[in-house]
Amino acid sequence: MRERWGALTSDVRLPGRYQLVQSLKAAAAAALAWALTGWWLAAPMALMAPWAAVALVQGTVYRSLRSAVELIAMMAAGTLLAAGAAAVTGNTMTAMLIALPLTVLLGNWLPVGEQGLYAPTTALFVLAYGTYSLSAVGHRLLETVVGAVVGIAVNAIVLPPVHSLHVRTLACALPRDCSRLLRELSEGLVEEYDEERAERWHRAAGELPGALSDLRAARGWATESFRFNPGHRMRRSTPSPSERWDVVWAQVVNRLLALTLTLWETASEQRGLPRPPGPSLDDLSAVMAAASEVCAADATIMEQGPDDDCLEHRADQLAEARRALAEAKRHLRGPGPDARASLGSLVAGCQALLDDLTPGEDGSALLAGGARTGRI
Repeated sequence: MRERWGALTSDVRLPGRYQLVQSLKAAAAAALAWALTGWWLAAPMALMAPWAAVALVQGTVYRSLRSAVELIAMMAAGTLLAAGAAAVTGNTMTAMLIALPLTVLLGNWLPVGEQGLYAPTTALFVLAYGTYSLSAVGHRLLETVVGAVVGIAVNAIVLPPVHSLHVRTLACALPRDCSRLLRELSEGLVEEYDEERAERWHRAAGELPGALSDLRAARGWATESFRFNPGHRMRRSTPSPSERWDVVWAQVVNRLLALTLTLWETASEQRGLPRPPGPSLDDLSAVMAAASEVCAADATIMEQGPDDDCLEHRADQLAEARRALAEAKRHLRGPGPDARASLGSLVAGCQALLDDLTPGEDGSALLAGGARTGRI
């Protein structure tokens, strides 16, 4: 029980600033919508307004506006279908059997996403109210519109969400994770790495494409968060990488996947690919150690901005990696054909990796002028 409880609590994280702010905004919007409908419309049980207000404090202002149209349509459909079925049948249970299948089908059929759930749930609430007159239906629809307006207004006026900071955080994490893996590879090549360790390297490299997917998703959120957002110009500016940054690090990730796969195969007893000779592994270790420093420098430059000392250190480490790679190439003539195959694969992968990290038209996006100003 103690182990299970520890595993559960280790996965639980405290809410971040964004979650806390959005939760408080949703609660405030619900309270304001309830107060308005209770005071202005004199509704004794104004449930629709706070319900709609909470639902429309979305992750972006644009998403609040788009969801408002879908939500109002679904809640109106649920209200009208439930009231119509109750008026025709005169029985709540019979009206429920008629309205619920129609509203569920409507929510699943139309391209309204998560808002489709509001059609059948609204029908249930209308039937639970027990009033189906024309004025009661109009009252419910008016409450929905008031709640939608309040939810959108609160989300757009009170700290409107902008997601550029998440993009920059993920972009900085990519070179840092690549640097960490390259450092582990460098240390492992000097030692006598085994199949289990090489497999662990390949699994770590296999997690990097997921980070790239998260970065692309974050860019979509960041772009969307600037649409119809009245407050984004009031946020302070910060360097943010261009999409070329994603392309460069996608190439680096692919190189690491290929390198770790080759190392795994050379360590496996089930494969016929022999391990490269020790001196060549020492040179490849030096290549990866220097490449790790280059990746770490990119992360530092992205976090803190270009710095002459950091740029000089990066250039020195890239040159050191090139020198070590040239030494590794000299071993290609020595071993047998099978060992040359494994060594050649590793050398080719390292050379492609260094080409990707080289500043210029096809190199590092940051040093090639890819950084641009964003907002957080």
